Order: sequence, then structure tokens, then C-alpha cells
Amino acid sequence: MLSAILLQGCGAGSNPAEPKDTPQARVAHKELADIRSQPLHAPPTELYEVSRVVDGDTLHILRGGEIEKLRLLSVDTEEVIRGGGNLSATKPQTIFGTECAEWAKSFFADLAGESGTTHIGLFFPSGDEARDVYGRLLCHVVLADGTDFNLLLLERGKSPYFNKYGNSHSFDAEFRAAQVAARDQSLGIWDPKTNTPLTPGAPAARRPYDTLMPWWEARAAAIESFRQKHASEPLRFVDAGEPQQLERACKERAPGPTEVVIFGAPDRVFDENDGTQTVLFRTSDRSRALRVRIPESAKTAHAALDISTISSELRQNYVWVTGALRWSGRGYDLTSERPEQWRIADPQGQN
Repeated sequence: MLSAILLQGCGAGSNPAEPKDTPQARVAHKELADIRSQPLHAPPTELYEVSRVVDGDTLHILRGGEIEKLRLLSVDTEEVIRGGGNLSATKPQTIFGTECAEWAKSFFADLAGESGTTHIGLFFPSGDEARDVYGRLLCHVVLADGTDFNLLLLERGKSPYFNKYGNSHSFDAEFRAAQVAARDQSLGIWDPKTNTPLTPGAPAARRPYDTLMPWWEARAAAIESFRQKHASEPLRFVDAGEPQQLERACKERAPGPTEVVIFGAPDRVFDENDGTQTVLFRTSDRSRALRVRIPESAKTAHAALDISTISSELRQNYVWVTGALRWSGRGYDLTSERPEQWRIADPQGQN
């Protein structure tokens, strides 16, 4: 049963309090010194005006005459205190989140030129532009001198290495080294005193990195497994969240239904009026989303999979589904007649 597979503190990074002067830390410090001696990027040739700094990992820029919202890859700064409750128990609004947002605003303001505006470059690790489900452009921010701002956040302890959506395509080793070095020096989020309440005795909101990081690592391992399979057979192993891959699989294989192995994270499960059940997958383009259809006659057999809980926190959220892929006119469809068409992604399951 998919519902029985939960994460129990496994994977790299399960202990955020990394001991000082370990071999791992010494190697990380050397790697980080090498990184700093040679910037990851050349000075960018295209620069864009920063129109707004929302928080530590979200910026707005002026690009092509329009406002473009950026979501910085491989980082996740803490939530700003705005009231209205926390997003979840593992993503609380924190004192440090507010401090980090204010720091980021000052940081970019200090880079402003004589015109009073700040300009930055963009870097896309895969070479192609991509967006998240909210339409934000996924990228690295590159400063005028070639400094990678995303990496800088890790170096200064403003963010953990956020690989929940996969390891960095280009700089996995560099981000890991920066995180180990920052933890070793107890910088930012790794300082036990961070998020100490301003009022003595007030409750402290702290993000549980020792719980979150093993979950992120497990998801990243599953994504890495998919990347390798997709690289070897791009028309057979397809990412449900990438409409371009779904389209290519349908168009470039033999006419008729296309037998594929879909990899992705189910977003919602709901019953249709005709008695069937639909599993909707997350995608960057909702008009081309994948829907796995479960016939009414097969719903009982699929019930044991407990797919409706697959999106829960702290468990492996990715699955593989095998079947015939079709374009429906309003998205992509795949029919699941048997529960054997599904399997949980490793780790936490059969590979």
C-alpha cells in the first residue's frame, strides 16, 4: 500500500547540527574556498531591473517591458511574519524570515547604480526557461560581477539547500559544500539562537530542518532516478509536470495510444459525475495537465493504493504510472485499469 510508506528520518542531511571539524566539514570548506575563488558565472551580458524584493527568495524584475516574478532555485528562505497563520507546521512564519526579507531588500538596494535602480542577470540550469505552477520563472539570480545570489544565500546561512524539487542541475556539489560550511559555522538558520523570541517566554517558531531535510533528499533521489531514465529513453519515461515531454511522447511515437511510464506527484484525486475517478498531476501548464482516469469498475481495486494521501508531507510523494498516453483535447489522459500500473518512487518502495 502506498499509504504505508512513510519517511522515518532517512537520507542525507537528517541531522542539521553537523559536528564541527569533521572530515566532511573540512572538505566542504576547501570546496567552498575553491568556489569563491572562481565565480560560477561570467558577468552577465543581459541585465534586468529589479522592481521589487518580496522576500529572501522571491524577486520581481522588469523584463521585456513586463513585470516578471522570479522563484529562486535550490533555496527556500523562511516565511515572513505577516499574520494570518502558518502555511503548515513545517513552514512557520519566523523572526528570521522577516529579518532575511529585510536583509535582501537592503542587499539589492545597496547594489543600485547612479540611476537608483539595481540590475541583475538570470541563469537557467537546464538551459531552458521553466516556470512553477504559479507562473514564476525558475532561475538563479546572477549579480553584475558573476556572483550567484542563490549560492550566496546558502553561504550566509539564509537558506538550506532546498532540493525538494530535485538536486541542482548544475551546482549540486557547490550547494552542498556551502550548506555544510554554513552549518559548521552556525550561520543564520544553523545558529541555535536564531528565531529566539523578542519577548522572554514567548513561544519560538522554528522550522524543523532535521525533519524536512530527509524528506527533501528522498524526493530528490526519486527525481534523480527519473532524470537518468528519461535521459536514456526520453519518449518512454515522461515527467507528468512537463507538458513538453508529454506532447513529444504523443507526437513522436507510433500512431495511436502511446505506452509510457509517467513520473510525477499527484495533486488532487476526485470523483467524476460518471462514477470514474480522476488523479490530477501537478504541472506548470494547467491547460495541458495529465489526468489518470480510473474506471468505476476498477475503483475498489485501486482503493488499497490510498492515492488521495500521496501528497502528504514527510512521505515519498512521487509515483510511477504505466499506461497508454492520449491527448484528450484539454490535456493528457491515461487510464489505469489495474493497481499494478502504479508504484511508489524510490526511496521508500520498489524500484
